[in-house]
Amino acid sequence: MNAPALKHLRTAIHRFLKLDDAEWDMLVPYTEERQLAKHELFAVEGKAAHEVGFMLEGNMRHYYTRDGEEKTTYFYFEGHFVSSYISCLTGKPSELTIEALTDCTLLVFKYKDLQKLYDLSHKWERFGRVLAEYLAIGLEERMVGLLMLSPEERYLQLLDSNKQKIIERIPQHYVSSYLGITPVSLSRIRARLLKK
Repeated sequence: MNAPALKHLRTAIHRFLKLDDAEWDMLVPYTEERQLAKHELFAVEGKAAHEVGFMLEGNMRHYYTRDGEEKTTYFYFEGHFVSSYISCLTGKPSELTIEALTDCTLLVFKYKDLQKLYDLSHKWERFGRVLAEYLAIGLEERMVGLLMLSPEERYLQLLDSNKQKIIERIPQHYVSSYLGITPVSLSRIRARLLKK
């Protein structure tokens, strides 16, 4: 296993809680490195998801499909955990698709193996709880933005946030989908803001 890659994963987990060497070593045997080519899928709508990934390189997006139209709702970059997590939790088919927007490198482990660690260690069980709390906060922030802010306010919030990578690295049509608007509307908003 790639030691620098594992170090990146351990650093990311330490943002949630500190693990000693013995606790960390419990996860390592279940972890594998995986390459995804551009446009390859990590999770597929309609199929149960079983894995959690950790992004080492590349960009991914997750989207829902409604009446044949893709609705992008999230982007993943280096240092992000990626999963159709609700499908992992429930065992039900995924409601979303996760697609590589570039060639990607990930560390991947099965959710069932993470559950084994929950049974073996209070620290790992706490990691699961804190990870779920982190995801819940992200979902609520996203929902509030879509329901309470105008498209222009959502765009300004994106510019002012710690999500600059979205503006810098994601194609415009995916950014407009993420904001819940058409590419033409996004162009108009940008033009309006440039005039101010």
